[in-house]
Amino acid sequence: MPANPIAEVSGSAVLAKLTRRLLPFLFLLYVVAYLDRINVGFAKLQMSGQLHFSEAVYGFAAGLFFAGYFCFQLPSNLILAKLGARRWISVIMLAWGAISASMMFVTTPRSFYILRFLLGIAEAGFFPGMIFYLRSWFPAASRARAVALFATAGPLSGVIGGPLSGAILSYHPTSGLAGWQWLFLLEGIPAMVLGGVVFLSLADEPRRARWLSAEECSWLEQTLRTEEVAAGSASLGTSAPWWSIFFDPSILLLGLVYFCLNTTSYGISLWLPSVLSSLASRTNFAIGVLSAIPYLVAAGGMVVVGNHSDRTGERRWHVAGCALVAAGALTLAAFSASTIGVVAGLSFAMFGVSAMVGPFWTLSSTLLSGLRASAGIAVINSIGNLGGFVGPNILGLTRSSSGNFRNGLLVLAGGMVLGAGVALSVRMDRAGENRR
Repeated sequence: MPANPIAEVSGSAVLAKLTRRLLPFLFLLYVVAYLDRINVGFAKLQMSGQLHFSEAVYGFAAGLFFAGYFCFQLPSNLILAKLGARRWISVIMLAWGAISASMMFVTTPRSFYILRFLLGIAEAGFFPGMIFYLRSWFPAASRARAVALFATAGPLSGVIGGPLSGAILSYHPTSGLAGWQWLFLLEGIPAMVLGGVVFLSLADEPRRARWLSAEECSWLEQTLRTEEVAAGSASLGTSAPWWSIFFDPSILLLGLVYFCLNTTSYGISLWLPSVLSSLASRTNFAIGVLSAIPYLVAAGGMVVVGNHSDRTGERRWHVAGCALVAAGALTLAAFSASTIGVVAGLSFAMFGVSAMVGPFWTLSSTLLSGLRASAGIAVINSIGNLGGFVGPNILGLTRSSSGNFRNGLLVLAGGMVLGAGVALSVRMDRAGENRR
């Protein structure tokens, strides 16, 4: 028997096992979450006409999700830190699945607003909880790739959800329900089912994972503990109380970058079917297929940029560079009059925005340790996801006032330029700690 069993463990083999055992399941959970978040964009193609909702009503309701998301973000992530991911993620998945399915009963703008707000509250803890969860399993050197692989579920859910949602909209059985009602019902059920699976199968931490050997678990915990100690000895370590994050300039700057990111991401996602529908008369299924193209490009960008960021160890320029690509692509889409030009512009805009995610969350998640890490991630995500409220409203209001999407897309482009500049203002030392 070796004197030091941990020394015999291959770190790359452990990381490969983590990737195989955790990421596919977490990926599936995020696909379901993202579908329930953006399927309202496809439902609009029918429900706005049937329920007589204006463009402004839709834009406001779509954005209200993120107001609820903002309100419950920090409490949800603090509860997760206390109860563990297995219990809390299962609870919020059951809740958001039920609320998402209940969207089929919307009849008035008020009911539309209330359910979108409640959906945001229910789903608030999922994404930051997953970032905190990945931080608890993957060492910093491999975290951008892990986060990028997990977050590709966002754009890939668009690849899956576009054609699927378009097909469901065309579903007209004899039940008396409209296609948009079937859309909410059928895409809400999987979240409730998977909530039960999470409770039965997800391990909260490495020592509870039966699929890790004792040596592998020891190596992983020692590696993560070493990073935690290094984070705790930095200027933003665990000596300060968790609530001091509200006054930390780096947290606020990172929140602003994420705000710019989400303003564009959800502005595009929640209006993409309507943008494509405005270019030419197409069936709902054709719009769904066409809408999958930007998401497919975005997914590839996330993996490529995330891998390159890990390989070079650089974060800030990866975030800023991708933001500038998105700004240029949005400008192209704004001034293009052809379907090809608009789809190409929006595809590269989604590429840039989505590729920011892996490097951004690695930059952010190395900032803090302990309970401050959970709270800090939640605060950044809370500030950032207000962009999900602003983005859809920008496009809704500019569409109502001008009859087109040009001005709205140009505002989003300006936001991405701002995000690039702010990202470069966040300092980072060799140990991977952020500095202002």
